[in-house]
Amino acid sequence: MDTPTKRFLKLNDIGAYKRALELSNYVWDSILRWDYFAKDTVGKQFVRAVDSISANIAEGFGRYTKKEKAMFYRYSYGSIKESLDWNEKAKRRKLLSREEYDHILQELSGLPKEIHSLIKFTNEKLTI
Repeated sequence: MDTPTKRFLKLNDIGAYKRALELSNYVWDSILRWDYFAKDTVGKQFVRAVDSISANIAEGFGRYTKKEKAMFYRYSYGSIKESLDWNEKAKRRKLLSREEYDHILQELSGLPKEIHSLIKFTNEKLTI
């Protein structure tokens, strides 16, 4: 009889991480087309905020205890809120097209539920 092989979860298996990473690259590509002033003021901060969503998920994934993991996953929530603010500013300042704004808004709006599920999974499945 074959013994089942144990499969460990990898960072790229996490839906919230993949979604946040894709979004950060989408925002990056959009901002690259802006003029210098817009990039230097709104763009840099927008990129940092949206990049930190996936970065915090990755850092949490690499932590040992479920308390530490959940803490970094929760940091992602703050980055989502900040990213929503920059998305709104970019729209009002006519830096994003309507399609870009809508896409970013849709992705940011879906992430909290995915991160909540990740925190719940972490709390229920890990023993430490």
